[in-house]
Amino acid sequence: MRTAAEIFDVRGQVALVTGASSGLGEHFARTLAAAGAHVIAGARRTERLQNLVAEIGAAGGRAHALALDVSDAASVGRAFDEAIALAGVPGIVVNNAGIAITKPALQVTEEDWRKVTATNLDGVWRVATRAAQALVAAGRPGTIINIASVLGLRQGNNLVAYNTSKAAVVQLTKTLALEWARHQIRVNAIAPGYVETEINQGFFATEAGQSMVKRVPQRRIGLASDLDGALLLLASEAGRYMTGSIVVVDGGHLVNSL
Repeated sequence: MRTAAEIFDVRGQVALVTGASSGLGEHFARTLAAAGAHVIAGARRTERLQNLVAEIGAAGGRAHALALDVSDAASVGRAFDEAIALAGVPGIVVNNAGIAITKPALQVTEEDWRKVTATNLDGVWRVATRAAQALVAAGRPGTIINIASVLGLRQGNNLVAYNTSKAAVVQLTKTLALEWARHQIRVNAIAPGYVETEINQGFFATEAGQSMVKRVPQRRIGLASDLDGALLLLASEAGRYMTGSIVVVDGGHLVNSL
């Protein structure tokens, strides 16, 4: 019998995390590094990545920073070439980069729509495909973890492009899982509920934010660390028979019909 530590072990794995300069992406990079993975942290804001990499190194981990804009095919190609040269083919890919534009649907412009879907959907497809191509060429298995949202599984006001893009990520995840299983590439998604980050923590302190929290059955906002179990499950051998799964981590948000 293997121990839990052995089952969830990611030591020696190369993990690429997109959108790693802040929020959940930064947290995912730290979590995987602490678990022993060699982390490649990618984002557009490279100055913040350098601080992250330095802090991971000071804590005894290994990490590199890469300039990466998932909405730009050339940028994705360059980032993968550099990642492979630095550390080898990533066996763990966390597709985290995402944006939201908050507007009533009647006010959303063509530019708004394209900006959100270019990152949240096209970027996820682009990174996942480039990762799978590298894994197949190397004859290696791998795991791709897409970050979806509970708003890809239910609706929310004033986020039409975001909701639609995250729903598409759910379907993309299942479709790629079906096609790539033959290559021993697992594709799963995490669908977080309301999770506090540096961007939204001020909102959850407001009356409107507190009203939203009251609709969560656990009556609290999620913490980034609440996603660690799902992340390590899907990244490690513990999830080896999981592909096409959407792991919801939301404090009961989806089961509350209010």
